[in-house]
Amino acid sequence: EVQLVESGGGLVQPGGSLRLSCAASGFTGDDMTIGWIRQAPGKEREGVAYISSGDTSTYYADSVKGRFTISRDKPKNTVYLQMNDLKPEDTAVYYCATPIRAIIGGTFFGMTDWGKGTPVTVSA
Repeated sequence: EVQLVESGGGLVQPGGSLRLSCAASGFTGDDMTIGWIRQAPGKEREGVAYISSGDTSTYYADSVKGRFTISRDKPKNTVYLQMNDLKPEDTAVYYCATPIRAIIGGTFFGMTDWGKGTPVTVSA
């Protein structure tokens, strides 16, 4: 059984930074495709960032491009989301999920396993 556990969320001022972690366990074989998805109150889920199996490609939503970076520490089975220059509109609960089978129009498809999420609040 795949388990994903997010951590690293919190309250930060605009312009600040946070690093989210997604610790994965319960799978074997090749690296998994992992995505970060966020959901703000009253809004639809938004695919934020994705890293492919083998780390050969990444994807970022236009809203976070140039500010967020997704990376993987293979020995630790952990995927990170470094978030810089945070804005109030980044406020949301951030989830990691796997696998990401398709990205269409910015929406991630195919996820069967999700973490419980970590909240991020960007406010002065």
